[in-house]
Amino acid sequence: MTLEKQKTTIIFAVPALLIITAFLGNLFVEGWNWSPFDFAMAAVLLFGTAFFINLVIKSKKPLLTKLMICFIILLLLALVWIELAVGIFGTPFAGN
Repeated sequence: MTLEKQKTTIIFAVPALLIITAFLGNLFVEGWNWSPFDFAMAAVLLFGTAFFINLVIKSKKPLLTKLMICFIILLLLALVWIELAVGIFGTPFAGN
């Protein structure tokens, strides 16, 4: 039981550390200009990804299946993040 709680804590600590790192970068790095909306969107994407990965890890599926599903979840996160940042697909949500 404790091991599951530790896994969950680690899974949700990673996005928290990434958001903190982005906040510090926004304060101290020249040219890093995230708005509050950018932080909110990053938090939704990162913690949403952590939530779904946590669900997959807790499932009763075989290890290989869990790894493949987690890989797909992370790939989707990367594609959405890249689209929002630079617009590789040219959607209306694309960045500059």
